[in-house]
Amino acid sequence: MTLEQILDKLHNDKQFMSNVTQWKEIKERPARYGGWPARLDRKLVPILEKRGIHNLFVHQRQAFDSILHGENVVVVTPTASGKTLCYNLPVLQTIMTNPKSRALYLFPTKALSQDQLDELHGLITALNVKIGTYTFDGDTPTSARKAIRQAGHIVITNPDMLHTGILPHHTIWIKLFENLKFVVIDEIHQYRGVFGSHLANVVRRLKRICQFYGSKPQFILCSATIANPQELAEKIIGDKVRLIDDNGAPSGKKHFVLFNPPVVNKELGIRKYVVQQASELAREFLAGDIQTIVFARSRLRVEILLTALREAAQKLGKPERRVHGYRGGYLPLERREIEKGLRNGEIMAVVSTNALELGIDIGSLDAAIIAGYPGTIASTWQQAGRAGRRTDVSAAILVASSAPIDQYLINHPGYFFGQSPEHGIIDPNNQFILMNHMKCAAFELPFKDGELFGLDETSTKQILSYLEGQGILRHVGGKWHWMAESYPAENVSLRTACPENVVVINTTNKTDVIGEVDYFSAPALVHEGAIYLHGGRQFTIEKLDLEDKKAYAKEVDVDYFTDAEIKTSIRILTTDQQEFLPNAQKSRGDVSVTWLPTMYKKIKFGTYENIGSGDIYLPETTMHTTSYWVTFSEQTVSELKALNIDVADSLQALANVLVNVAPILIMCDPSDIRALPRTADPFTAAPTIYLYDSYPGGVGFSEKLFTNHDQLCDAARDLIGSCTCSSGCPSCVGPALEVGERGKAGALKLLDALKPET
Repeated sequence: MTLEQILDKLHNDKQFMSNVTQWKEIKERPARYGGWPARLDRKLVPILEKRGIHNLFVHQRQAFDSILHGENVVVVTPTASGKTLCYNLPVLQTIMTNPKSRALYLFPTKALSQDQLDELHGLITALNVKIGTYTFDGDTPTSARKAIRQAGHIVITNPDMLHTGILPHHTIWIKLFENLKFVVIDEIHQYRGVFGSHLANVVRRLKRICQFYGSKPQFILCSATIANPQELAEKIIGDKVRLIDDNGAPSGKKHFVLFNPPVVNKELGIRKYVVQQASELAREFLAGDIQTIVFARSRLRVEILLTALREAAQKLGKPERRVHGYRGGYLPLERREIEKGLRNGEIMAVVSTNALELGIDIGSLDAAIIAGYPGTIASTWQQAGRAGRRTDVSAAILVASSAPIDQYLINHPGYFFGQSPEHGIIDPNNQFILMNHMKCAAFELPFKDGELFGLDETSTKQILSYLEGQGILRHVGGKWHWMAESYPAENVSLRTACPENVVVINTTNKTDVIGEVDYFSAPALVHEGAIYLHGGRQFTIEKLDLEDKKAYAKEVDVDYFTDAEIKTSIRILTTDQQEFLPNAQKSRGDVSVTWLPTMYKKIKFGTYENIGSGDIYLPETTMHTTSYWVTFSEQTVSELKALNIDVADSLQALANVLVNVAPILIMCDPSDIRALPRTADPFTAAPTIYLYDSYPGGVGFSEKLFTNHDQLCDAARDLIGSCTCSSGCPSCVGPALEVGERGKAGALKLLDALKPET
């Protein structure tokens, strides 16, 4: 069957269409061209024409002209619109004109770096010119590193390697820094929250070192569609940027379907499990030999979907090797093989986390199924854009879960299709992040008196003086010198609270490393007794050695997976701001969050029933972050009790709503904020709900929630009020089993207490 035949079949299926909240046909768009620039080296034109590029799209031409005119630019066009040429052409042109010129490319992932290296190598080989192009990351052999430093015209790396492997060792990278003409930062919409805040400080350090060596590079940034690309780009590089967003690339017709799974339990408001529904839809496309990508929110969901689709392939008489998973934790060689299989058509279906959301070349897929709202509208469009990378018809289906944020978006298609995607929010001057990078900067070059680092002179000097008081810096001769013995960059992770990973070793094959998980996730994912899923195979974890950062796994054949339960506690460290309301109080400040995995459940594949449990014996983990919290008066508690409404249930219900509407309000990822309700909080001595940043040090979300308290409460009230359930369900305050029969009423009562004085 063709894709259009399958879509017609679904469109004529009354049962399917009864759960579709919007079926939008996005019309095809013709190409708009800008012509070859007069300044473009004539050697490049025939090379590009051999690759099927006979003209530049208008945005590519604008980017080329602006860059060669000396401007910093940010190019914002959809997936598969040819953004790569926007920076490769001016970079190659400049190096061909002046062979001493150097360029630095930054990509958020190693996989994307490797993909871009292949693209560049192809162009350079065809040109038959000597332009050294190399990736420099943790996998680069020591023997190759000297050659890269000496002969690398284009160095492709990631922010983490620039942070720990290049900037601290700038004295052996003199050729790069003395001649650096361009810094390319791709996929800037990925640099939100903590990652973006760190990157902005890494760029400050980069510019500082460039100034020392007498260079002033131009910045070329690229992004998927976000609401504030120019603002985000300017915050990242600390300079003016020209926005180029007039997309001239063609696109085929796309069918975008918003699908809300049917309700399977009216009393509890539970809908069909999103993974189950996505699996059934993917089987339809698999049966018709339609090359499909299925996106899932977590590693666990990827493996559950992969297991289901491989079983489906078997029943359809198709080889299992035509269905693959793709996620973080797979080893690089394994990922390269999957990418190659997608490009050449050997792989018919791939199940992925957002690891394939970025512009890695996986060829032209026909359909994308998104199992659960990815967390942002920008990510949803990115994932949908992986299908239809040619001018053919394509399809994207967003399958909602029962989560409130999913239900809000799936039932408000006008908001989804009409709203600009979210803002990229970063806070480069977050004290926790800034101070760490000032340490790194001082290690790289002494600070001079009066020198600025993102702050005014007084604030910069205060931090330098504080670091001197800690014995880290010493002020001598108008300069602040590094004095500590430690190497600061190693202790500053750009993405997680800990730079270390735990490797998973298959004891069945002695020392075969099959994957890795980040250090903070390890206690929940690879504790003793956990089932670790990898490539459709099951492994039981026999031992977790956190000190040695190794988990030992044995291959097993079981029909269940495991899910850990986490116990969380919180402690207020400082209260930076508070405001009294008639029947409550709102506050924000620094907190210490401690969590501990206590037990795990065994969940059966297919039916998803609980078939057993086990205890987890591991030490607790602590994180310092920022939080916004609300506390309720004794009068409010008395009113709830008078109505026979449980206080704990009400707090849990409201916490569930607040943590789900907050990301929509302040436009961050749902994983950026977590909630913790406490009936008798030992620090506030009152019933309290905490919403805290899920990153060490925080990145400004808590402050924004405090400022937008009224809007947050209004949005929560709207979500609860628009839900048709009687006492609570997963689409609003949570299921009645979790929040009690009066949880919905209790949440509304607490919201009344949070109203400002009228």
